[in-house]
Amino acid sequence: MPRGRPPQSEIRKNVIELLFQMKKGYGYQIAKFYNEIFPQVTQRSIYYHLRKGVQLKELVVHKIEEERGDFSWGSIAEKIYYSVGPQAQPKGDQRVAAFLTQWQKPNLKEKFTRFVSKFRQEKSPPTKP
Repeated sequence: MPRGRPPQSEIRKNVIELLFQMKKGYGYQIAKFYNEIFPQVTQRSIYYHLRKGVQLKELVVHKIEEERGDFSWGSIAEKIYYSVGPQAQPKGDQRVAAFLTQWQKPNLKEKFTRFVSKFRQEKSPPTKP
């Protein structure tokens, strides 16, 4: 058996299935959707598999955007959008398709937007009167 981690991974296969249905997505979004559909994994693990997928040409970097705002780590957040690469072999998982169909309905999309904005408000420092 060769040393190191095996090149195939169940998490990366699931990320590829998710991106195949989404067409493109960034790390935080992929991690949130992943944890809604599949067994819980950490964001760190998702980001590791996104980078590893790019190395193996299973995923490609679609674009990189900078978002300005008042974040806990600074004023700029970098969003790296990924899409399915040439070496990926998606199967077309029905769980992912069903979830994304439900998510694209306006009420779920609004709930997610409210969740993210509430999360950001909780993380922001209190304002002085």
